[in-house]
This record gives sequence, structure tokens and C-alpha cells, in this order.
Amino acid sequence: MGLPMTRNMARAGLNVRAWNRTPGKAEPLFADGIHIAQTPADAVRGAGVVVTMLADAAAVIDAIEAALPAMDRAADPHPVWLQMSTIGEAATQRCMNIANKNGIGFVDAPVLGTREPAEQGELVILESGPEEARPRVQPVFDAIGQRTIRAGQAGAGTRLKIVVNSWVLAAVEAGAETIALAEGLGVDPALFFKAIEGGPLDLPYLRTKGEAIASRDFSPSFRLTLAAKDASLVGESALQHGLDLPVFETIAERLSEGAVEHGDEDLSATYLTSAPDRMAQGA
Repeated sequence: MGLPMTRNMARAGLNVRAWNRTPGKAEPLFADGIHIAQTPADAVRGAGVVVTMLADAAAVIDAIEAALPAMDRAADPHPVWLQMSTIGEAATQRCMNIANKNGIGFVDAPVLGTREPAEQGELVILESGPEEARPRVQPVFDAIGQRTIRAGQAGAGTRLKIVVNSWVLAAVEAGAETIALAEGLGVDPALFFKAIEGGPLDLPYLRTKGEAIASRDFSPSFRLTLAAKDASLVGESALQHGLDLPVFETIAERLSEGAVEHGDEDLSATYLTSAPDRMAQGA
């Protein structure tokens, strides 16, 4: 996600520096005229807006703490930290505390979309934070997204992302198990999709994942290990707010189970947890 987002920022005319925990992953950006930083400090030096797009909370916090000493108030007295990773409520609050302690503006803006929308600059941005920061971050949003939803004050974007993720993950898990059930009953899954075609139960995203399952092509668009991480964040929020979500607890367990063996494959590979015998037989 970070690589195409960075590329689109540069193509929009923004002056961009990029850092990745695995240096080789950032190297393709050199051809786009992007400075490849060797450290987080090198990446943020002189920057007015610092974007974090990393896999989890630990990576985000480690990166920003390494970057803080290099954030030059002489170059920009009011730098803004634009946190776009999906890290959950507790970690977002930690990030807000770090920003406040260091006098940095903080915008919480996770995104909806996978690799393909990121490449096409068509992400949906869930923005939350101070209104006065909007002009500073809008050029980034314009470069990477097709639309921005204003959720409220910092933290609201993360809460909205958790709600949306619960639906996305539930829909894919239910679809994968439905296909496994159809195959188990000797029903062609194509007939299932034909039965719901054009009606209120027909979901384009479910069709996309269903096609991946049917072709046994689990090339990652949204890795199962990240889906399992996001499911755990939904569970954390449910617990924090005293909610009993037994269906989603089961979904989270299934995704976590599947990620052990298929974590680097697409989220649709959760199907393999329901139908390993048929897969082994090449059905």
C-alpha cells in the first residue's frame, strides 16, 4: 500500500522522501524521482507532513519515535503527522499522546482499499483530526484518494475503519464458507452466484473473492495475516466498549487460524481453512 501511495504523491508534484523497514522494497521509487531514505530521521528531515503507512502499531510507533529528533521546527514550525495505518483505538491514542507531547499536529486517516485502488489513486480516506490541519494534508489526499470522508476529531477515523473492517471480513469469511458448503454438497458455486445475481444480496467484492477461490488464485491483494490483525483490532474495540460480538469472535478465530499457514496469501485464502481436503485433491 505504501509504495503506490508514495508514487502517486510524487506524480502529483509533491516533494517526497520514502523509508521502508526493508530497504529493497523502496528501491523501485527511485525511478519516480523519490529520495530513498535510509532511516526514519532521514525521511522526515525538513518535511511539513509526515505520513506513516505501516503494517501494525509497533512499526508505526518505532518509526515515529526514531523520526522525532529530526523533525526540524526551523524548516516548518508546525509539522503534521498524518497517520494512515490501521492500528486500532489503543495504538491511535498512543500516537495522539506522542504527537501532543512533542507539539506535532496529528491527523488520523486510515484508508479503505487494497493494492489495486492504491495503485490507481482511488482509496477512500477516513479523515479525523483538527480542521486547521486539513489544508496541509489535502494535497496528499488528492494524490492518493478518490474521496475523503470527514469522520470527526482524531480517533474517529480509526473507529470508522474498525466498523468497516468488521463488515468486510465478515462478508469474505461468510462467502468463503458458503463456497465451501456448495462444493461439499456437490453444488457448482457458479450457480450460487447466478442465484443472487443482480439482487440485493449480490456484492461485487464477494464476487471478486469468489473468483479468486474458484480459480485457486490467492495472489495477495490484502494479505490474510493483515486481515487477521485487523480482526483482532475489532475484537479489542468490542471488549473496550463492552460489546458482545460472538459471530465476529468466531470470524477472528478462523482468520487467525488460516493465517498460520496461509498468511502471505490473499484474505480469500481463508477458504482453505474450510475446505483443505478438496484443495489437496485438486478439486
